[in-house]
Amino acid sequence: MKPASRISENSPKAASDTAAGLAPPRGTIPVLRKAASVCTACDLWKNATQTVFGEGTSKATIMIVGEQPGDQEDRIGRPFVGPAGKLLDEALAEVGIDRATVYVTNVVKHFKWSASERGKRRIHKKPRQSEIQACSPWLESELRAVQPKVLVCMGATAAQALLGKHVSVTRLHGQTVESPHAPFAIATVHPSSILRAADSASRRRQMGEFINDLRQVALLAMKKQAA
Repeated sequence: MKPASRISENSPKAASDTAAGLAPPRGTIPVLRKAASVCTACDLWKNATQTVFGEGTSKATIMIVGEQPGDQEDRIGRPFVGPAGKLLDEALAEVGIDRATVYVTNVVKHFKWSASERGKRRIHKKPRQSEIQACSPWLESELRAVQPKVLVCMGATAAQALLGKHVSVTRLHGQTVESPHAPFAIATVHPSSILRAADSASRRRQMGEFINDLRQVALLAMKKQAA
């Protein structure tokens, strides 16, 4: 398989159109989080409550990357604290990974949403490529700060941003993929897709596959720690 491209490779956007001028290239996680709190590199900040930066120890062996914060994450200011986050916690516990030892973050740091036609619900909207590119310096800085041994990309947005446009989560989930960002990289589904399953049987099946993918992550982490 071809080596994955860097996040910003082949981007038509100038540095002034991204967070490159704001993200300290060698900053610690606390320094990066503070700098990101005032990021206006794209327009998503205008409708978001706050920046939702990554969370966890900078010494983490495993780094998990999703697409973007959701409604509850936007309100609380922490990644993966909503329904999808609870599902992630359940799957991590099942395979023996303590979330406290993992670094979790998203490709995009602001919640992109549209108002529902009825009520006050905020509906998730997929980020555009320009928004992903604008936010990429933050993720690149997190990768440099953490230097994970195992990189987990949940969902197509994270997988294609970090592992290459050719990566199909459906086809390659649970398999190790070559990446410049970590010795081991794995793509898997985003837990929000499990929540959207058509019925309980589909949900159980998808959850089982997700757990199996994370079980492979746990084995790879143990392998690196033992080396």
